[in-house]
Amino acid sequence: MAEMDKRPIGMMDSGLGGLSVLRVLQKEMPGESLIFVGDQGHFPYGTKSQAEIRQLALAVGRFLQEKGAKMMVVACNTATAAALPTLQKQLSIPVIGVIKPGAQAALASGAQTIGVIGTESTIKNGAYDHAIKDLTTANIRVVSQAAQPLVSIVEHGQTGTVAAQRTVDQELAPLKGQGVQTLVLGCTHFPFLKKEIEHTLGPAVKLVDPAFETVKHVQAALKVSDGENTGRAPVVELYTTGKTTDLVNGAQLWLGGQYDSCSHIDLEVTR
Repeated sequence: MAEMDKRPIGMMDSGLGGLSVLRVLQKEMPGESLIFVGDQGHFPYGTKSQAEIRQLALAVGRFLQEKGAKMMVVACNTATAAALPTLQKQLSIPVIGVIKPGAQAALASGAQTIGVIGTESTIKNGAYDHAIKDLTTANIRVVSQAAQPLVSIVEHGQTGTVAAQRTVDQELAPLKGQGVQTLVLGCTHFPFLKKEIEHTLGPAVKLVDPAFETVKHVQAALKVSDGENTGRAPVVELYTTGKTTDLVNGAQLWLGGQYDSCSHIDLEVTR
């Protein structure tokens, strides 16, 4: 039997959103150690230029590589759209993003009209439109809507509030009457607003959280390289470029405190 690869899986996001992918990974791959970097010191990514996002994502990627990660999961749609090819070229470990898995899951729903909500950057980039068109020859209509303010609601711990519902209603109003059958939560912060989004759009619209499909991609990639760890003593390390209290609060809320440490880091960003 091949020896298990006990090295951790590295993950990144612009803030807390990536915890929505981390919690699925923890559930589906309980033997894996994880290193998560929330780049809260440079939050938000959604309003930054593509070049800036690439530099930040590369700095995180190099940090994860130095920490001995066996793979990098870009648990951020904005960074995936802007930086995935660069990361894959410049890092020596495999890198998986969330957009292609999200597009595959949306297509698997069988919808003819797919809605996508994301940050300004992801929507402007047309990342999901391109990914969906690359994956199918069928005539699928994609309706995209930037919903940047929702990111801050999650980042500031305001999910489940009246203000959160009001903002979701406002941001998603343009999608009403568009015949959207499936909605891609095209920002890893958005699954934390699932209740509010369901309330706004009603039960007929199927919500797609790319995290589940992304984790399947991670599992498949590690199987190919014999890189899985099915042991049972995983270590989960959290790092932030911002305030540790913010990441700790998010981890308490969304990971149920299932982590080992949380530390502040400063990234070496090459301009």
